[in-house]
Amino acid sequence: MLNIRSSPASTGTRGFYQNWLFLLMAAFTVGLTLAIVGCDSDDTDEIEVIEETLVEETVIDIDGRQVVVLEGRLNADKTLTSAYDYLLRGAVFVEGGATLTIEAGVHIYGEQATNGTLIIAQGSKIMAQGTVSAPIVMSSDAFEGSRARGQWGGLIINGSAPTNQGLTFGEGDTGAFGGNNPADSSGILQYVRVEYAGIEFSPDNELNGIAFQGVGSGTIVDHVQVHMNQDDGVEMFGGTVNLKYVMVTGARDDSFDWTDGWTGKAQFLVVQQYGDDADNGFEVDNSSKNNEAEPRSAATVYNVTLVGDPAGPESDNGMLIREGAAGTFANFIVTGFNKVGLDINNEATHAQANSGKLVVKNSIFFENGKGNFGDEKDDDGFDEADFAISNGNKEVDPSLAAPFNKSAPDFTPGPGTNVVTPANPPADGFFEQVNFIGGVSPSNNWTTGWTTSAQK
Repeated sequence: MLNIRSSPASTGTRGFYQNWLFLLMAAFTVGLTLAIVGCDSDDTDEIEVIEETLVEETVIDIDGRQVVVLEGRLNADKTLTSAYDYLLRGAVFVEGGATLTIEAGVHIYGEQATNGTLIIAQGSKIMAQGTVSAPIVMSSDAFEGSRARGQWGGLIINGSAPTNQGLTFGEGDTGAFGGNNPADSSGILQYVRVEYAGIEFSPDNELNGIAFQGVGSGTIVDHVQVHMNQDDGVEMFGGTVNLKYVMVTGARDDSFDWTDGWTGKAQFLVVQQYGDDADNGFEVDNSSKNNEAEPRSAATVYNVTLVGDPAGPESDNGMLIREGAAGTFANFIVTGFNKVGLDINNEATHAQANSGKLVVKNSIFFENGKGNFGDEKDDDGFDEADFAISNGNKEVDPSLAAPFNKSAPDFTPGPGTNVVTPANPPADGFFEQVNFIGGVSPSNNWTTGWTTSAQK
C-alpha cells in the first residue's frame, strides 16, 4: 500500500490546468477592474471590488497512482471517484448543506502528520455506498504493516436529531449537533470500513472510529466495520440513527458506546475485542450529568454477538448499562470478557430495570471471567443474575465457530444456541424477523468478503 506522507510527489495534470485557469481568471479580473476605474475616474464614490478565490485541488502522483488532497472546508457538492485515492489533510469539514458522494471502491487516507479527519457538519450529507466486492475504505496513510490505532481522526457525522444535552459541540472541535428533527438525514454509509483511527488530543479527548452526533433516523447505516480504533469503535451522542450489520474489531476502548439520549434501533451487530487493550463491548449511558435527563437513552437492539478476549489482560465487561439508561436488548451472545457479561449499574438504571423499561432477554451469556451476571462494583444490591434469569437468558455454550480467532474469525452460531428461543423483533419495517440468537445467521455470514482482520 501507499505511504502517502513520504513518497515522492509531483503535481498532476489536473493541477496544471487549474493553475492555467486561475491565471486566466486573474488576468480577466484585473482587466475588468482597470476598465471600470478608467471609465469612472472622476467618480469620487468608493468602488468595492469583491475578490473571489479559486480553490485549487492538489493532485499528487505516487507510484503511478493519482492522489487527490482534500483539506479545509468543502461547501459545495463533491464526488470522490474510484479513479483516484484521496488524502485527508487536517480536519476536512463538509458543510453549508453540501453533499459528499463517495463511489464504491474509493480509498481515503487520513494524514498522520496533520491529524486528518472527515467531519460532516449539520445540514450536510455523506453518500458513501460501497459494495461487498468494492467497499469504501478509510484508513491511515502509513505503510501496510506499520499501521496502528490512533493514526488519524476518523469519521464524525453531526445531525439535527434530539439529544438530552440540547445543542452541543463534539469532542476535538468537531462541530455543533443536536436539534428537534428525529427524522433528520445525514446520508448513507453502506459497505464502509474505518481503520486505525481515533487520534488522542488529550487523555479525555479522543476521537471515535465513527461518531454519530445527534444523527437522525433518516440516515442509512448498514454493513459498516470499525477496525483497530484508539478510542471507542462506534459512539452515538443522542440522536435516533439506526444501525444494521455493523462490526467493531480491535477497539482500544468500548466497542459500541452511547450516551445523551440515543433512542435508535440496531440489529445484527458483532464485536471482537483484542485483549491487549480493550474495555466494554457495550457501554450504555443516559447522562452522567443528570441520570433522569430526557430524552432518555432507550435503544432497541436485537441480534448481537459480543466476543471478549480471555487471553489478554484487558477486555472488561460484555454489557455495562448505567447512568439511568433504558432500552430493550434481545437475542444476544456475550462471551469471553474478563470481568462480567452483564453489569447494570447505579440506582437510576436499576429503577429502569425494575419498571420494565430496561429489558435484557432471550440471550446467552457464557464463560465471562468474573461471572456472567454481576457487579463490577457493589452498589445498591441489585441482582443481575435474578434479573437475567427471569427474562429467559441462559448460561450455555453457544458453540460459535471461531470467535477468538483474530486472523480468520467466524461468529456463526452452533447448536448450543438452540436452547434459547429467539425473541421476535418489532414488525416496524426496520427489523428482520429471525430464528437464531446472535449477530450472525447460521446461513448468512455477512461479516466476510468486505471486512478486514489485519492488525498493522
